[in-house]
Amino acid sequence: MGYSLENWAVDRLELLRIYAYGLCMGTADALPGVSGGTVALLLGFYGRLIAAITALTPGRALDVLRGYRPARRDRAREALLEMDLQFLLPLGVGMATAVALIAGSVSALAESHPVALFGFFTGLIGASAVVLFRSLPFSSAQHAVAAATGTAVAALVASGVIELPGSGAVLILLSGALAVSAMILPGISGSLILILLGQYVFLSGELTAFLSSIGSLVSGAGSLEAVVEPGTTVVLFLLGGFAGLVTIARVVRRALDRRREVTLLFLVGLIAGSVPAPLHNIGETHAWTADVVGLTVAWAVVGVVVLYGLDRLAGGFDPE
Repeated sequence: MGYSLENWAVDRLELLRIYAYGLCMGTADALPGVSGGTVALLLGFYGRLIAAITALTPGRALDVLRGYRPARRDRAREALLEMDLQFLLPLGVGMATAVALIAGSVSALAESHPVALFGFFTGLIGASAVVLFRSLPFSSAQHAVAAATGTAVAALVASGVIELPGSGAVLILLSGALAVSAMILPGISGSLILILLGQYVFLSGELTAFLSSIGSLVSGAGSLEAVVEPGTTVVLFLLGGFAGLVTIARVVRRALDRRREVTLLFLVGLIAGSVPAPLHNIGETHAWTADVVGLTVAWAVVGVVVLYGLDRLAGGFDPE
């Protein structure tokens, strides 16, 4: 009996530890310029994360669903262990908790202090590009081309020269696929992708509205109709995210395995090209007067200082 209680206590501590990892990773991914994948590397669980995500296959999911049959139960247990759900579930809950908390703050600040918020994000993104580029080699023309291509693609998307296909539900699905895939890559932030696509503020607001409407419904002060619209957006984003994990993330991981330096330079180039993206949010609500420019630069400097501070505390960000 004592042994069982001891094991139970150890399991609870392990779950809390993984949940805390999720909080750290989710906080990083909710802020553009800070990467959840890099946090996973720094905390030492990146290898386990990639192995667990790679194990999420339709075949194993079917094995689990067929576990109600006595003859299939052993295989269902094996599939659950292979997918490492005892790790992914508390990690995912921790990430979701952090993202939900930050989304509410972002929605409020985007309305009340857009210059401060997006100026800060601009500094974070720019400084992270410098920090990551500094850790990568530029020893060949191929390296330079990879970095320049990533920068150009992101800059063209941010400026609206290149427009992604679809709108509405299609764009939400695509945003989910790209952002969630980016969340597990070192150096790239899911929120950065959403800013680049112009969906960051919208999706933060939808998540906040969904959670608020759920709370009102539970307390008896809300209605089911108020849950449906933001809830549909959240579900579409999650469906896109799952699709991205089992497709896009695998493709990028394969590219990293085969041509690591070139792929990393392209990915960091995407960060560099995204630097102007937050400025479009400021331009939507403010004319570019001298005061607005000055405030934007001041908050960008704050973002740079914060990112370099994190870099020093972590002993240097390493995209590897």
